[in-house]
Amino acid sequence: MTIMETAAPSPLEITTSRQMLEWMHEQKLSIALTTYQIGKLFFLGLKADGDLSIFERSFNRCMGLCATENGLYMSTVHQVWRFENLFHPGQLQDDFDRLYLPQVGNTTGDLDIHDMAVDADGRLVFVNTLFGCLATLSETHSFKPLWQPPFLSKLAAEDRCHLNGLAMKDGRAAYVTAVSQSDVVDGWRDHRFSGGVVVDVQCNEIVTSGLSMPHSPRWHQGKLWLCNSGTGEFGYIEPEAGRFVPVTFCAGYMRGLSFHGDFALVGLSRPRHNKTFSGLPLEANLQARQAEPRCGVQVIDLRTGDVVHWLRIEGVVDELYDVVALPGVRRPMALGFKTDEIRRVLSVES
Repeated sequence: MTIMETAAPSPLEITTSRQMLEWMHEQKLSIALTTYQIGKLFFLGLKADGDLSIFERSFNRCMGLCATENGLYMSTVHQVWRFENLFHPGQLQDDFDRLYLPQVGNTTGDLDIHDMAVDADGRLVFVNTLFGCLATLSETHSFKPLWQPPFLSKLAAEDRCHLNGLAMKDGRAAYVTAVSQSDVVDGWRDHRFSGGVVVDVQCNEIVTSGLSMPHSPRWHQGKLWLCNSGTGEFGYIEPEAGRFVPVTFCAGYMRGLSFHGDFALVGLSRPRHNKTFSGLPLEANLQARQAEPRCGVQVIDLRTGDVVHWLRIEGVVDELYDVVALPGVRRPMALGFKTDEIRRVLSVES
């Protein structure tokens, strides 16, 4: 059968820096993005002629995204989907080299699932933001709790601290980020300016405090990197002093972080004009640089801290949640539930 590339919702304009597409070709890399704002999973790859390929599917409030050996996990408003690539190595169809099928869906209820990762045992670990804990999938319940921060007195569906980010190290959950240490319902909103913390999951200790809306912690090349989203600074944690070391200022509200060798791919959003985003240091930092907030992806060279490539999204999309690099993939596509194609895609396990 033939699967047609779906048109991105109009109006949507994606522009790139002069060498972004050449860099993707050299690195043999594609990018997956989620935006809960309009409920879209985007795949950005390269066509045979080197132009940008944009493929999208609709999933209600899609957020957390992580890659597996042959697929993806993605959280939506009340489910977690596991996508499996159906193509064999070297197989192409209509110039696409990956076809991601939503193979298994787990109904979790609306847990406001943020970051996700797969541990060394192949188990999915996700940030259950509503309950403020790390959790995994359950065959019989909404979720199975694995860990909660020491400053939370109970497991409650109250989004007390806005736990959001997860970093894995050696195949185990190692660090998380939270907007605050609040232990009352929705208490994190009162501590957006400087209440953010990084918690060591194994030691149950606060590693760093004083952050502003931290997101997307990731362990890479022996360092714990993260987005100090409320200030617009990308950087790492200095272990001895337990302090955040800014490396690069990004003109936008950062969420979503993925690495490819010496490069970091950082997702940017234009902050909403509401109480959650207003009054953050990011506003003053943008004004000081005479910059307007952007939506898109910036590629940062970790060796210099410079933004060497960028991708900018304008139009209907103002916010991204997650960014995942897909190495070895040139032009991916996926199946969704709003067209008839999924009925006709059949595969046999050998």
